[in-house]
Amino acid sequence: MTQTAVSKQIAQLEQELGIKLFERRNRAVFLTSEGRRLGQVVGTALSDIAEEMALLKGGGRPEELVLHCQLCEAFYWLMPRLSGFQERYPGIELRVISSLNPITEAKEPFDAAIQTSGRPSGSARLAFTASDDIFPVCAPTLLKEPNRPTAPEELADYPLLLHRVVPQDWMEWSDWFNAIGKPAPKRARFVQFDSYPVALQAAVAGQGIALGWGRTTQIMIEEGKLVRPCEEFVSRPTEISVFRGTARSPHPETDKLLDWLSSELA
Repeated sequence: MTQTAVSKQIAQLEQELGIKLFERRNRAVFLTSEGRRLGQVVGTALSDIAEEMALLKGGGRPEELVLHCQLCEAFYWLMPRLSGFQERYPGIELRVISSLNPITEAKEPFDAAIQTSGRPSGSARLAFTASDDIFPVCAPTLLKEPNRPTAPEELADYPLLLHRVVPQDWMEWSDWFNAIGKPAPKRARFVQFDSYPVALQAAVAGQGIALGWGRTTQIMIEEGKLVRPCEEFVSRPTEISVFRGTARSPHPETDKLLDWLSSELA
C-alpha cells in the first residue's frame, strides 16, 4: 500500500474509534498511549494467527529463532558478536528484534530476550542474569584535563546527560552518586533525553557526560570515542537479565541460543 493509502486507513480507524492513535508534530508522527495499547494487542494477535496458520499447514512454527533485545545492547553489544553465533550454528536462522520498551510491550512472541534487570518481564521466564559495571563516560575532547582523573564532585563542571523514563527502571545519576557514597552535586546541570541511545550518542558528540554500562560502551572506549573521566564505578552482579520467551511453541534450538548468550556474558 502507498503511504497515502495507509494514512487514509489510519484516519478512518481513528474516526471509527473516536480517538487519536497518533500525534502529528511537524513532520514526525508519534503513537498516543491508546495507539500503543492497540498496537500491542494487534501485533500479538497477528503473530498468534501466523503461528497457528503454520501449525495448521503442518509446517510447525516458523523456522526463525527470535531474540528480543534492548536497542543499545542489540546495537553496541550483540551485533559485533553475532557472527560468532552464526559461525557456531550455521543452520539456525536467527532474527533479532530491538526495542526501547520492556519485553512486556513486545509486539510479537520471542524465544529469548535480553534486557536490564528490574524492567517489567511479564510471563517471560528468567533463564539467568549477568553482571555489569556502570560509570561516567564522555568524549575525550570534552575534558579540561584529560590526563587527570576527575573527582566525582567535579563532574558537575560538565553537563550531565540523563536518560529519564517513567517508570525509571534503571540507574540514573542520583542513584549512581548514592551507590558510590557521594552526594549528588547540587550545582549539576542535567540535559534530559527520552532514549538512552540518543544520550550515549550525545556523549560521543562531546555534549556532556553520560552514565555508561560497561558491556554497552566497551567497543566505543576501545576505539577512543569515549573515555572514563573518573575512576569510580558501580558494579551490579545481576544488572542484565536473559529470559526464555513467550512463543507458544518454543523453537527447538532456543537452548543453544541461551547457552551461547551465557558464554558471551560470562
